[in-house]
Amino acid sequence: MTSPINNRSPIDPTSTEPIYRQIYWRFRRAITDGVLAPGERIPAARSLARELGLARGTVDTAYSLLAAEGYIQPRGQAGTVVAAGLNVRPTQAHADHTWPATAGVPVRHKAPVLPLQMALPALDEFPRKIWAQIGARCVRATGVADMASPSAQGLESLRNAIASYLHVARGISCQPAQVFVTSGYRNTLTLVARALLQPGDRVIVENPGYPPTRQLLEALRIAVQPVGVDQDGLQVSRGIKQFPDTRAAVVTPAHQSPLCMSLSLPRRLELLAWAAREQAWVIEDDYDGEYRYVSRPLPALKSLDRDSRVLYAGTFSKVLFPGIRIAYLVVPPSLVNRFHTVAETFFGGVPELTQAIVSTFITEGHFARHIQHMRKLYGERRVAAIKGLSRVLGEHARIDVQPGGMHLILRLAGAQCDRELVERLLNAGIYAEALSACYIGPESQCGLMLGFANIDSQASAERLGKRILALL
Repeated sequence: MTSPINNRSPIDPTSTEPIYRQIYWRFRRAITDGVLAPGERIPAARSLARELGLARGTVDTAYSLLAAEGYIQPRGQAGTVVAAGLNVRPTQAHADHTWPATAGVPVRHKAPVLPLQMALPALDEFPRKIWAQIGARCVRATGVADMASPSAQGLESLRNAIASYLHVARGISCQPAQVFVTSGYRNTLTLVARALLQPGDRVIVENPGYPPTRQLLEALRIAVQPVGVDQDGLQVSRGIKQFPDTRAAVVTPAHQSPLCMSLSLPRRLELLAWAAREQAWVIEDDYDGEYRYVSRPLPALKSLDRDSRVLYAGTFSKVLFPGIRIAYLVVPPSLVNRFHTVAETFFGGVPELTQAIVSTFITEGHFARHIQHMRKLYGERRVAAIKGLSRVLGEHARIDVQPGGMHLILRLAGAQCDRELVERLLNAGIYAEALSACYIGPESQCGLMLGFANIDSQASAERLGKRILALL
């Protein structure tokens, strides 16, 4: 057991205060500050002496003093614990600070999943039993070499699996060497920015768009250039004309985030021609391109890239579950070495055990079956959510029906403030996001973004609709 006193200043052998007194004071402060709670076990004297490189008698003396003053209680083979019923006062520095309550909280405590929560797959339909079986096999197969630091680029077997999947499902021809495994979209975008952009560069983003994209680029001192969207997606001509000295563009071609329309083929070709002509880059965020309900999923923009100007960003968060924290990036062949250097410099890699589980899940065919099942399920739940909400909300709101994605947009009647309504809904235990928060500049539209993936029936949607109606 590692002692909490090692999180404080180290033992000072040059101090005029005896070492046993230093140990005594550190435990006493840990107890009075609430770091060590009543009943909590403290390290055995022998273990602590070995950890600190001291004689056991020194630690025994400190423990004896603490026990004599009533701070700790020896319990034989059960060890030594902090005494119960202590009425202690924390030091002023700790008394003036409000700390989050952690006593009794499970190690894996999570906030509850709320109805209509965005970016959340149907967790009730995830094949957890198969996942657990694969996980157990991967753990048992772990060798000494597997316990070393992970590769900055990602596990080779997973990169092979991703490249094969993209070739078949998204029409992308790439080699495993072009694939970089990351810990999520933000990590992916940061990797791109570190490798290709400089502070002061200008980057086109969709308006409205995914707020973290703007926030991350601005944090890296990259100038964000908002360009509007219409029924055909990003207004490419307008953006090129308005921002001629642009280094890159970040787009969501499959389902525009947040409005869900698809980027039309003419505009895709126009965007690619601009990138080739200006030697600019296009970052394609394909966050849920697998889920289209009116036809087969559209090929990725990257599949049309003949000049190697598109960097393709995918994620497992939407198709598996968010807690997995694994995404990936496909870069042009000429950029592999540059990205490898940046990844090794700035990023530590993704745990390879998790990568191994995902790789096995894909190669054994479970991933493809899961996608097919979820596409059908989401199509049904989308219809149920639209019918249920529309039936209850009626003239108070209308729902934008788009061909794909995992959320709906509820347009509010009248002059409702969507951000205030989001707060009221959250207080009532219902999740929603404000559409206006996705806009840059004063010209914004109001609405609610609602995830439908976990709505299991029309009746459930109607019950939620009644709760929303009561708060309008």
